[in-house]
Amino acid sequence: MKKACVITLLAASALAACRGAYSEGARERNPGPCPAAYILQDASRFVEFEGEPAAENIAWSGEMIAVRTTCRYFDDQPIRARLKLEMAVGRGPAAEKRSQKVTYFVAVTRRDRELIAKEEFTRTISTGEGNADIVIENIDNIVIPRAKTTTSGTNFEIIVGFKLDREQALYNRSGASLKFPDLQ
Repeated sequence: MKKACVITLLAASALAACRGAYSEGARERNPGPCPAAYILQDASRFVEFEGEPAAENIAWSGEMIAVRTTCRYFDDQPIRARLKLEMAVGRGPAAEKRSQKVTYFVAVTRRDRELIAKEEFTRTISTGEGNADIVIENIDNIVIPRAKTTTSGTNFEIIVGFKLDREQALYNRSGASLKFPDLQ
C-alpha cells in the first residue's frame, strides 16, 4: 500500500539525503546522507486487551520490526524520501473479529531536538485464516525542504511508531509488553 507524506519545514529548517538514486532519471549524486530512520522504542509495540492485562485477554497486538529509508536531493532541491516500514500484527484469543484498524505515525524531527512535522496513517489489518501477519507499508513522497544547499540530512531524523492510548503506553513502559515469536 503506497501512501504519501508531504512535510513542509520552516525556512530555517534544513535536511539532506542519501547517496543512492531515488527519483526516476536522477543521475547526480546526493551531496550528503539521508536522515536516519528510527522506530520510537516507547511506541514500537501495542497490545489491546479485552479486560485485565492477561495473555488470554489479548485481542490484538503489534510490533514494529524494521524501517528503511531512501532519498534523493541535489542542488537547491528538497529532500524526497521514501520509507519502508515492516510490522507484525496478530490476533489474540480475545479478538472478536478477523480485522483491526492499526494507526501509526511518521514524524520528522531535527536530530535530538524538536518535532518538525508528524502525520498519522491508519490501515485495516486482516489476518485471514492465520493469527498473525507481517505488514509492509511504503510511504512515498516525504518532501523536506532544505534551507541551504549545504544542509545535511544528518541534522534530521524520521521516526515511526504506533499511535498508543495512555494504557498502552504505560503497559509498554512497564516492561511487560509481549514480543512476537520469529514469524519469518
